[in-house]
Amino acid sequence: MSGFPGSAHAAGTIVLPALPYAENALEPVITANMIGFHYGKHHKGYVDNLNKLIAGTEYADLPLEKIITSASGLLDKTAIFNNAAQIWNHTFYWNSMSPKGGGEPPAALKQRIDASFGSVDACKKELAGAAVSQFGSGWAWLVLDGDKLKVVKTSNADTPLTMGVKPLLTVDVWEHAYYLEYQNRRADYVNAVLDKLINWQFAAQNIG
Repeated sequence: MSGFPGSAHAAGTIVLPALPYAENALEPVITANMIGFHYGKHHKGYVDNLNKLIAGTEYADLPLEKIITSASGLLDKTAIFNNAAQIWNHTFYWNSMSPKGGGEPPAALKQRIDASFGSVDACKKELAGAAVSQFGSGWAWLVLDGDKLKVVKTSNADTPLTMGVKPLLTVDVWEHAYYLEYQNRRADYVNAVLDKLINWQFAAQNIG
């Protein structure tokens, strides 16, 4: 993915990428307390786990995206895939939001959204529907499939990187993404992210 830092990689070690903003920058939708646990505990935990799992293996010196695509579908590499994909998905999620998010997409992206969904509101409604209806843990994604934009959802650590489509944006609907503040109100969290934080500029950059 052009320009997207899935993770830093130094001397055979996967490094937790820095957040693209301060921990309190997304308040009040996502509080510093939520990010402290989500980024500082969960995201960091996946990085720590993956480094232990790949130490001394053929994956040790591979970039994160290569680890994901190489381990995908291999039963004996499930733990490696899950931790690697969760690192990548989470970094993509942080970049899918911005303190100045929401509003109208850039003109070129808006044209594509209008062509694929009819309107920006219809696109957001489909994203929200996918996010809220995802059973259990997972992700809702805006992707580019050929020339058409689509909404897809994935379970657990699964990612569009292994689906032959290009991810543009994501919303995390694992409970740890929202439960501290929103409890069982997943829809409130999802709609607040889409209305106030979604980073259309990031999606436009990913189309490239």
